[in-house]
Amino acid sequence: MSERERRIVITILAVLLPIVSFLAGYFTNDYVAFVRGNQPVAGIASAAGGEMALFNEAWQLVNDNFLGEMPPPEKLSYALIRGAMASLDDPYTIFLEPVVTQDEQISLRGNFGGIGATISRNEAGEAILTPIPGNPAAEAGIVDGHILLAVDGVAIAATLTTEEIAQMVRGEKGTTVRLTVRLPEDAESVEIAIVRGDILIPSVISRLLPDEPTIGYIHLTRFSGESGGEMADALNNLQGQGVTGIILDLRGNGGGLVETAVEVADLFISEGDLLYQQSKRDGEHTYRATPGDIAPTIPLVVLVDGSSASAAEILAGALQDSGRAPLLGSQTFGKGSVQLIFNLSDGSSVHITSARWYTPNRHQIDQQGLTPDILRQPTAEEVASGRDVVLEEAVLYLKSGD
Repeated sequence: MSERERRIVITILAVLLPIVSFLAGYFTNDYVAFVRGNQPVAGIASAAGGEMALFNEAWQLVNDNFLGEMPPPEKLSYALIRGAMASLDDPYTIFLEPVVTQDEQISLRGNFGGIGATISRNEAGEAILTPIPGNPAAEAGIVDGHILLAVDGVAIAATLTTEEIAQMVRGEKGTTVRLTVRLPEDAESVEIAIVRGDILIPSVISRLLPDEPTIGYIHLTRFSGESGGEMADALNNLQGQGVTGIILDLRGNGGGLVETAVEVADLFISEGDLLYQQSKRDGEHTYRATPGDIAPTIPLVVLVDGSSASAAEILAGALQDSGRAPLLGSQTFGKGSVQLIFNLSDGSSVHITSARWYTPNRHQIDQQGLTPDILRQPTAEEVASGRDVVLEEAVLYLKSGD
């Protein structure tokens, strides 16, 4: 992956879409469904019955004696919900406040209203724009390296984080934002008006390997609502260039939408079961392959590591168990449960574990993970050298014809 490709992917995910530490990393992004609208949530008082009297007794003592400012009702409600969920001893059944819920939904949806540019700070602390080709910012005249000075006349303070700047730039599709920018070599600034559009957050990067032009490389970073189409386009493009093998890189992929994982698996597998899902409410549900695959026979190898989780493990497990492709790398994370997302009336949400996943050979993903067919853990020296030895091993595998 080129440095520019790496910067675009990392910055989009880490800056424009801060999928922050509310999920203890990125391992809880795998949801089978969103439940839209205002959903009634049973109050703690009704669930606990008379036991709430004990809480009220304790809180009254706090209210009467605490030397400090008492929290507003909203903050107390959030704390009560979090505490109740913590008692379930499930790290994936969680509560998210409104702003975090919004960011998460943007990430999983795969697109949002914006201008299509990444934001970073240079060594001087200036906010630097990098436009994504084909999006409104590039079409309006933003170029790589433009220094962002103001948004709609509001100056970019040195204290603002890149996330806060991104929030200033985002907005509804069809609305206009005015950016005051200048190039490093120019003394004068200019104002550029940009009409916000639907911005695709790419989850797939594909290319021919520079030293192996007959081998295609696809890096799938997460499973959003757009990933299936992106993957289909990448496969068609690479096969159109005459590749004789494909490396699918799922390293660092913390998951996403389960339906998308099944959709991507179906691009490679012609028939058979892809996934079993076991839930308390619905029992067992089987996801099966359908006709019309894009890449059912081309030689394939899948790269995984300890950060390949949930939806990534669904895809890897389906490809491994079906015999479609070997896994190469290190043991995967082992996050194999399903969370339903319920949106609450104030824009917050609760995520509730409702099911677990099993591979076609009935291997439980949760708390176990997947063991690669070819184990290859880079040494500290190899990592320090900058070599991607796992990718090199995959190239050798495809060239050997095994």
